[in-house]
Amino acid sequence: MKKLLLPVLFLTAVETAVGQQPAVLTAKDYERAEKALSFNTSPLVDRASVRPTWLPDGRFWYRVLTATGSEYVLVDPVKGTRGPAFDHQKLAAALSAQAGTTFTAEALPFQNISFAADGRAVTFAAAQKAWNYDLSTNQLTGSATPVRNGGGGRRGGGGFGAASGTPSPDGKRTAFIRDYNLWVRETGTNKETQLTTDGIKDFGYATDNAGWTKSDNPVLAWSPDSKKIATFKQDQRNVSDMYLVTTNVGKPTLQSWKYPLAGDKEVAMIERVIIEVESPKVIRIQVKADPHRGTQCDDISCTGAAFDDVEWNDDATQLAFVSTSRDHKQEKFRIADAVTGAVREVFEESVATQFESGRGTINWHYLANTNEILWYSERDNWGHMYLYDAKTGNVKNQITRGPWVVTRVVRVDEKNRMLYFLAGGREPGQNPYFAHLYKIGFDGKKLTALTPEEGNHQVTLSPSGNFFVDTYSKQDVPPVTVLRNFDGKLVKILEKADISRLTATGWKAPTPFMVKARDGQIELYGLMYTPSNLDPRKKYPVVNYIYPGPQGGSVRNWGFSDASGDNQALAELGFVVVSIEGTCNPLRSKSFHDACYGNMCDNTLPDQVTGMQQLAQKYPYMDLNRVGIWGHSGGGFATAAAMFRYPEFFKVGIAESGNHDNRNYEDDWGERYIGLLTTNADGTNNYEPQANQNYAKNLKGKLMIAHGLLDDNVPPYNSLLVIEALEKANKDYDLVIFPNSRHGYGEYSGYMMRKRWDYFVQHLMGATPPKEYQMKTGTDPRNGS
Repeated sequence: MKKLLLPVLFLTAVETAVGQQPAVLTAKDYERAEKALSFNTSPLVDRASVRPTWLPDGRFWYRVLTATGSEYVLVDPVKGTRGPAFDHQKLAAALSAQAGTTFTAEALPFQNISFAADGRAVTFAAAQKAWNYDLSTNQLTGSATPVRNGGGGRRGGGGFGAASGTPSPDGKRTAFIRDYNLWVRETGTNKETQLTTDGIKDFGYATDNAGWTKSDNPVLAWSPDSKKIATFKQDQRNVSDMYLVTTNVGKPTLQSWKYPLAGDKEVAMIERVIIEVESPKVIRIQVKADPHRGTQCDDISCTGAAFDDVEWNDDATQLAFVSTSRDHKQEKFRIADAVTGAVREVFEESVATQFESGRGTINWHYLANTNEILWYSERDNWGHMYLYDAKTGNVKNQITRGPWVVTRVVRVDEKNRMLYFLAGGREPGQNPYFAHLYKIGFDGKKLTALTPEEGNHQVTLSPSGNFFVDTYSKQDVPPVTVLRNFDGKLVKILEKADISRLTATGWKAPTPFMVKARDGQIELYGLMYTPSNLDPRKKYPVVNYIYPGPQGGSVRNWGFSDASGDNQALAELGFVVVSIEGTCNPLRSKSFHDACYGNMCDNTLPDQVTGMQQLAQKYPYMDLNRVGIWGHSGGGFATAAAMFRYPEFFKVGIAESGNHDNRNYEDDWGERYIGLLTTNADGTNNYEPQANQNYAKNLKGKLMIAHGLLDDNVPPYNSLLVIEALEKANKDYDLVIFPNSRHGYGEYSGYMMRKRWDYFVQHLMGATPPKEYQMKTGTDPRNGS
């Protein structure tokens, strides 16, 4: 490690003279940088995004943004045709005439449409009315009842909206929580029926309010026939509280909720139940209470109001579920009788570190018709699928294998015994983070790649299972969207993104790179952002953007992106910005991901240092005598650790909302990646050496700490511990506080961005920033209505 910290570059007198930065940056410099932010770049990208809406007859429509506005496109996969969803010009003229306002074909005042069941008309909302447009006659009729315009629903709010309940598959009922009990409301009549009666405060049904996750939506899984609900009664009566207070004139308001910490004796537990809806009855599933844990993430409802790790069989007589231990090291696959609640133990898997069921979705599936289970495991060091016998609990065969990673199962074809999935790292010579779609038989034979083009693929499957829409791109190559069938045959090229208007502004794509990890062997991948007016004869200070995960990484998107946060904007101010996906981050082998298990203070920092050293050898305009680092949340934790543990290398750091001591963060995250808190004979514990405040005395450079005082994800006391330690050590630091802000600062995020730019300009570049520059915001005008 000492070798990594030695000075890397010694500037000659000539280099120093050439590389001098301006003494003053002006408002025009900041305005130029702002042009690289998404609200300026996204409106200049055309035909890049396709989100298909499938129709009952197998066709689909989508809205695509163009240089002049937008178009609605209708595709028939069977016929292989693509054309306008309707006559845009005639609809615009008819709407203008009836609404009394002029609309154009390129800028229609709505974003969503619905096709009639017979496909002969489309409906939409505009000008405070609902409209019906006959596709054959081009006749437009409006409703008398005023409606809100809009492009779709959003979470939040009250009344009978989406946030107030979960609809049944048949659409006849909506389940919701009232007074800690579960109720259903009938569609149309609004008749309400109480399903449970014994729910009480902190011991209620279907509640989602443990740790940093809070919602009024019920967490449950409807049965396919809409007659039963799988859910739980969550017991957190003895769970410790977290406290925050508002900042206002007069006495503050105390906010408190259940928020267990790592090492707490009591954490949220769930008692699983099945509820019969038509004649309300609660059936207790006959297992001990499970910790509030899941195979996929920190919560039992990673996907919103869905109840993760449960699956009904087709006739709702059985419920399969997986119980996860508190430390995520043991998974138990179980099947419950939906009538009696009796449980059959099928099999279990134990791991030394932490178990995951893939990325982005839970990858196990219960195949009741054949008494089989599709199961995801990293037992051979790579994430792969296995086929189990549901009767015996034995493995029948491994389905996928090799030094690559299955990330997401997207379709299970039981009839033809085929599995469709996304995976990375299988295609030779490609970035291992690029996702491709494959299919394979349950027997592990006939593995077929369905997306041959190099790049990162995002797919949307048709409900029929016959076609899929695929958008592929690379970090420096714009998207192409195509339609394929499930044999991988190209049916139709739908869109090719046009970035000519963007590049005309001088926009510059990031540079993908590969370097070696700390061991000199493992390949690491990342992105480098440089000024669009880069002068390779100069020396540029370096900013390391970091998010060490371990549930995510520094590179936000492995496909094309016109803007990745403010990375390019910072570069335009005169920096080289580097993001490196280090060991400990996901989407590679298990050993790669587990490299920091039990030692989260590693934060991929040795990989960041050696990676930048290698880049500087290739790109000598990088000045490794001036290296800064910043990150948010886990990146804030990593930034402070970098400043304290590598003070000779990192000169300026900005730590935003960091979980600096995981004894002060929610229980599940720390216990998942560090393990249970254990106390040694001398009174110390395994979390203590990882806490940033213990190393604050090592600070040599400039450090800014930022936090929202109403942060209900990472409580602000994490940063206050570091601040107290810095003061005890007589260390200077800078502080930005957002008195009434949550984790992401909300309306003050622009202020934080400006402070971040100012700090790096002043302390890393050695220049003077413009005083109190007002950061701007904006949206793509093509989405306005």
